[in-house]
Amino acid sequence: MLARRVVVCLDVDGGRVVKGAEFQRLRDVGEPAEMANRYERDGADEIVFLDVTATIEQRASVLAVVERTSERLFIPLTLGGGIRSIGDVSRALRAGADKVAMNSALFTNDVLLRTSADQFGSQCVVASIDAKRLAAGCGWEVFTHGGRRGTGIDAVAWAVQCAERGAGEILLTSIDRDGSRRGYDIALTRAVTAAVDVPVIASGGAGSAEDVASVLGSSGAQAALVAGIVHDGGTTVFDIKRACVARGLHVRMSA
Repeated sequence: MLARRVVVCLDVDGGRVVKGAEFQRLRDVGEPAEMANRYERDGADEIVFLDVTATIEQRASVLAVVERTSERLFIPLTLGGGIRSIGDVSRALRAGADKVAMNSALFTNDVLLRTSADQFGSQCVVASIDAKRLAAGCGWEVFTHGGRRGTGIDAVAWAVQCAERGAGEILLTSIDRDGSRRGYDIALTRAVTAAVDVPVIASGGAGSAEDVASVLGSSGAQAALVAGIVHDGGTTVFDIKRACVARGLHVRMSA
């Protein structure tokens, strides 16, 4: 049985880790390499760096952070934000990232997923999907450009397309729950996991260790992403995993 994973997300802006709510109101919370190493020691299974501005200058900055971090990190590291071409994928992997997450560019380059999977392997390719519940309450729409631009595309259908094009994993973020600490959107996560045959990482809304254990135990997600609750000291990765064990979930406990 595959162990459920706890993934810590570090939103990087200008070489620093920031955190906000609903992709806005960002505040500085620390230095990326130091924080990544601390979370690894605490038992994180993976780290995700998201370049939240992704200008040319920031891209160079975050690649330098990836290089600096990967030299000391022994768990997988994913880089996302501003990945627009196969060249961007190659540079990220050469800098030390184990996986690359793609979002907005998939709507302008419909061969990027397949080309990346063919060239580097599906295990390196993550489709990042930001979804917002429809006003009518029936279904979810995919948004791009940091949650600012609607696409009119159903999130579940888009997840299926991404998996078919070669994505080895889906990073699924609920915009409605992002930074809210009201718990994950379990209905959204369950709908996507039921539709695809690749692992899904639930993201957006973690407010406690129990929230993480709940989404992993009831949605079919293979992993859960956390950020603010561990950055602020509200809980730890170790305590999250203890909550998972209490629910009978298989996780890797650190020494």
